[in-house]
Amino acid sequence: MFQVVTSIPGEGTGIGLVRLKTADPLPLITDIQSRDDIEDLELLWKHEDEALLQIKTVNPLPLLPVLRAGVPLRMPFDIQNGVATWEVTTSTRRLSSLGDHLEDLGIGFTIESVREIDASQADQLLTDRQQEVLLAAVEAGYYRTPRESTLGEVAAALDIANATCSDVLHRAEGHIIHWFVEEHMEV
Repeated sequence: MFQVVTSIPGEGTGIGLVRLKTADPLPLITDIQSRDDIEDLELLWKHEDEALLQIKTVNPLPLLPVLRAGVPLRMPFDIQNGVATWEVTTSTRRLSSLGDHLEDLGIGFTIESVREIDASQADQLLTDRQQEVLLAAVEAGYYRTPRESTLGEVAAALDIANATCSDVLHRAEGHIIHWFVEEHMEV
């Protein structure tokens, strides 16, 4: 079994940390090192049935679709019997683009499941503090038209400085806007 611990894909080369788990890693390491598309291989450590390699390849073909579609892969991911198993969190548009790029390169794939982002994942968009200040501003009517409270009133209700309140709200708003644009617009 191969496990890609982390990687840096590029258009012309790719670098990855790969963990091998096999009865005897040395013959497999020798085989990998002799491939034409391997530019550099360093054995970082080896124990009985495991080894960690840093590999630089001039053929990062499997990761090019991910790079081109702008879809971050969750690391680590496994490769077993020539099949990589990826888990991604992305928009429908980017998932479709990933599929198109895989097809363009002749890489077969199967999507095992798709699920919508639930509230607990959406909560990760903002820190606890950003959520607290944003919710206080909403409750105070800061975002209503016309406004029902000022920034100073929101800050006073939270017992924080106006500048702190403004900064936290600005960062929260920025995260929400960037998320919305990435999910719903062509960027």
